[in-house]
Amino acid sequence: MNKVMTTRLPLSCGLAMAMAVPAAAEELNALVWCDHTDPALLQPFEEAHGVTVNVKEYEGTAAGLTLLAQSQPGDWDVLVIDAVDVGRAVEAGYLAELPADQLATSDFFPQLVMAENNTVGGKTYAVTEKFGYNTVAYDKSKVDPADMEDMASLTSGKYDGRIAIYDYYLPVIGLVALGQGVATADIGAEALTGLKEPLFALRKAAKQVSDVVSAQTALATGDVDIVIGGGEWLTAVLTAENANMDWTIPKQGALRWAQSIGVVEGTTRPELALEFVKYITSPEGQARLATSSCYWGMPANAKAGEALTAEQKAVLRWDQQPEFLARAQLYPIPDAALDTAMQDLWTEMLNQ
Repeated sequence: MNKVMTTRLPLSCGLAMAMAVPAAAEELNALVWCDHTDPALLQPFEEAHGVTVNVKEYEGTAAGLTLLAQSQPGDWDVLVIDAVDVGRAVEAGYLAELPADQLATSDFFPQLVMAENNTVGGKTYAVTEKFGYNTVAYDKSKVDPADMEDMASLTSGKYDGRIAIYDYYLPVIGLVALGQGVATADIGAEALTGLKEPLFALRKAAKQVSDVVSAQTALATGDVDIVIGGGEWLTAVLTAENANMDWTIPKQGALRWAQSIGVVEGTTRPELALEFVKYITSPEGQARLATSSCYWGMPANAKAGEALTAEQKAVLRWDQQPEFLARAQLYPIPDAALDTAMQDLWTEMLNQ
């Protein structure tokens, strides 16, 4: 299925039909993350299908679901969403069922099929498209790379004032939990209490808690030498100018993020929307998505390696993926009460 198929209205269609639904053959509206806004990703699909892909970028599942709630059926055709939140979107009625037999999941890294996230009630509603790690990013000319293999070194005093913490509570609390030998799936109220001291110790050692752009800038300019919660998505775009930008998964493990793509329920262009999903998860689409100008990440489709250069694969640590996947855990998925407790702990840490 690696060839992108063209979807067009048959020439035999009547003029009245063509005039009634001109937009259906010309435009596709996608609610996406910033990596899908890259023209290098969109243009091949647009040219192959004779369409324009209109994209709207959003951040955070809550924001995406709010946009869908405020829209009319048919306003959106495609949705990119955090893999762990596919179920929420299905429950809210925003994702349409996908034909599982038309998806390229047989070519995926086995762990990235993620049926437990992308299916509900035995039906497939989304497909994993990209993944990566929240782990430890660093400038290898400024730190001892061997130290980065053990999270205990981060609070040993050796790197005090040289650390930035990615400002997102779920992956960072997850990393702290792994450092204490607690699996992310086992983070509950009792475990969270035990994570307060190591989380606060990490904050004490850090110079700043920063969003993605600020953390990336601090690492690039030398304001910090380490970013906790960073990974290939943070350093890949920096390596062209500074080959010392690096990342690793410590012996305690890391968190794996994954994003999925699906067709929005109520689309008036279901066939074209499905073709876009199939393009994005094809080897060629995956290679372009993996190296998007906004941020890099590993493609879910293992055959994308055939379309990536040796240099790109080296930055993504292609050959180490079997080991990394085996040692990485998914984000915590807290219920409402635990999520509130985690955010409260994070706020308390920020206010130290």
